[in-house]
Amino acid sequence: MEKDVGVGRQKKGVSEMRKIIVTGGAGFIGSNFIFYMEKTHPGDRIICLDKLTYAGNLSTLSPLAGNENFRFVRLDLCDREAVYRVFEEEGPDIVVNFAAESHVDRSIENPSIFLETNILGAAVLMDACRKYGIARFHQVSTDEVYGDLPLDRPDLFFTEETPLHTSSPYSSSKASADLLALSYFRTYGLPVTISRCSNNYGPYQFPEKLIPLMIVNALKNSQLPVYGEGVNVRDWLYVEDHCRAIDLILEGGRVGEVYNVGGHNEMRNIDIVRLVLSELGKPESLITFVEDRKGHDLRYAINPEKIQKELSFTPGVKFADGLKETVSWYLKNQDWWGRIISGEYRKDL
Repeated sequence: MEKDVGVGRQKKGVSEMRKIIVTGGAGFIGSNFIFYMEKTHPGDRIICLDKLTYAGNLSTLSPLAGNENFRFVRLDLCDREAVYRVFEEEGPDIVVNFAAESHVDRSIENPSIFLETNILGAAVLMDACRKYGIARFHQVSTDEVYGDLPLDRPDLFFTEETPLHTSSPYSSSKASADLLALSYFRTYGLPVTISRCSNNYGPYQFPEKLIPLMIVNALKNSQLPVYGEGVNVRDWLYVEDHCRAIDLILEGGRVGEVYNVGGHNEMRNIDIVRLVLSELGKPESLITFVEDRKGHDLRYAINPEKIQKELSFTPGVKFADGLKETVSWYLKNQDWWGRIISGEYRKDL
């Protein structure tokens, strides 16, 4: 099957508005993507679909109140009738699927929720794309679908050809959605692209993930829990760089293709925690080592050569700068995460 390229304005006319459905847009990466697109492509219309589960925060999107090119719809992606209704009303050109349950620990405790949202929800979206016709369906995935790499082999990296070898119900659900998307491309000709990204960090991240959890706990002078010995390695990418990569894939990526998005910034978890403490001027005595996560992946490391060569993407934010920006954001926005910690944010619903 011929692989077309891009859904930029050259295909719709330079001045014509694109209509983009963004699912999971009240979450961390989805909201940052909406803000990025509103800033970079202000002429586009963004329709945000979000179920507003615990990690969805409607107040995050408050800066867009009154923007006539933005619409928020609360719905469950598994509700086929509701999803189809939005497609009928809006006639979208592009769908970017961020919607996912994403916390590994929660997937170990309750796998079924992850299967429903991450697989069945994606399937309903793709069926809607087939029924109503779209120029691109982009599936936002994760490097966790590849499993892990040994700590003593720094020469090994994930490429787009690395076999899928998942370790948790979360990563299994994301791998399943990826395979489903590629099958829709092959069987139905659905114009699909997939991005698999390394660990993101930045503003609006729910304070259960490593960096915001460490920042929040340090600010409260609480213990900072670190799994095992903290030697697990992750590749880190500032969230705005991830958003820019997705934008480039939408503009110039080849349908039916997977693009790895990485930061070339591998660090041990314990070193990340120490950097956060240093940035905040807090003592390392706050660190406490806890029982390791079940099936804890050792090392993630992405080879991003494909997206570099095809779309000229390289990260623009150095980790030291990105971490400073992130710590500063959490210091300035204590009301945002404070309402999450207290549960007050759920009263917005």
